Amino acid sequence: MTSLRPTLTIGLNNFDASPTLDSCDHWIAEAQRAEHAGFDRLVVVDHVVMGDQLDAYDGGRFPTGPDGSWVEPLTLLALLSGVTSTIRLSTGILIAGLRPGALLAKTAASIDVASKGRLDLGVGIGWQREEYEAMGLEFSKRGRLLDDALEVCQALWTNSPATVTTETVSFGPTWCHPTPVQPGGVPLWISGRIHPATLRRMVRFGSGWIPWGDYQRDVLKGVEEIRVAFDQAGRSFDGFQIRGSIIVSTDANKELDVAATFQNVEEHLEGGVSDFAVYGAIPNDAHAAEAMLGALVEGFNARTGRT
Repeated sequence: MTSLRPTLTIGLNNFDASPTLDSCDHWIAEAQRAEHAGFDRLVVVDHVVMGDQLDAYDGGRFPTGPDGSWVEPLTLLALLSGVTSTIRLSTGILIAGLRPGALLAKTAASIDVASKGRLDLGVGIGWQREEYEAMGLEFSKRGRLLDDALEVCQALWTNSPATVTTETVSFGPTWCHPTPVQPGGVPLWISGRIHPATLRRMVRFGSGWIPWGDYQRDVLKGVEEIRVAFDQAGRSFDGFQIRGSIIVSTDANKELDVAATFQNVEEHLEGGVSDFAVYGAIPNDAHAAEAMLGALVEGFNARTGRT
């Protein structure tokens, strides 16, 4: 059983099948509705560029073609930080290794300051070779690039000046200000299936885990392996967050079925899940969306005993 207060997260689809966008106004409205309803966190995703080969994606049906619009997530979160005040702002995931670590550290710290300490970075290695090639990076080294970017971020956020020497980057002594508002830097949520590299990343850098693949469907099977890895590394598991999934269920009349939507919450809480990400269709109509979001928060609070 987790000792953390359960949190409720919702995704903002910062992408569109169309190659052109007129504005980001609808995302501003969605973020404000989620905050008003009482959601704890919103999540946006990441693709810098897209190649024409989408068959490497193993997360189901890819939501756009290669010419779809993908708004850069940190840019959007910077915008949303100015039009919200309580909801946490997160990536889920950011392909962090595509970005130089020092630049990522500066950008994330700036958003954290602008948002008064509301940023989380969910990070992963990505799946498309073309993105790395377009950035002049080796796809085969994507794990190393991610680790080095995270090491640079943590060093610059917590040491002044910082010195870093890794396989892909070396510098020091170096200053990077402002630093994040949050003590210890921006929380890093590590994404991926459970395997040795992901476990090492979680133990070394992680504040939380975002499951991927079959672990999204059965998050509890990965929790014990994480606990063992933390114990073997001599790090306390207390305070480490685990994200589970909530699929919005509707009845025969296409109305929200609160009981079915939250039927597995108690089991997941008992198993160590602390954050619950809502997936499913939210109505486009503003009033209908507000009603559904409010009902989801109310149902979650009732099921978890939150006030």
